[in-house]
Amino acid sequence: MKKYTLYNNVFGWVIFIISSLVYLMTIEPTVSFWDCGEFITTSFKFEVGHPPGAPLFMIMGRFFTLFGGPEDAARLVNSMSAIASGATILFLFWTITHLAKN
Repeated sequence: MKKYTLYNNVFGWVIFIISSLVYLMTIEPTVSFWDCGEFITTSFKFEVGHPPGAPLFMIMGRFFTLFGGPEDAARLVNSMSAIASGATILFLFWTITHLAKN
């Protein structure tokens, strides 16, 4: 059972790294179409977007934009979104393996 947990954790983190790298290789370096511009602006200025506002996304985006200036905001928020998507895949993998084990 300990080997299963070790393999499950290691494989989950490997999937996270691979998926995050793929997402990071394909990010848009500037503002793309639809809501991305609004989310980038509201994350950089730490304002409220359109309802419901996606508060967790705004807080995480603001944290990432602290590492650069206004010219880097789009790239940083898009990078944050790519890493968050990789984390979603990680937790989805762990959820599926947990349900399959039971």
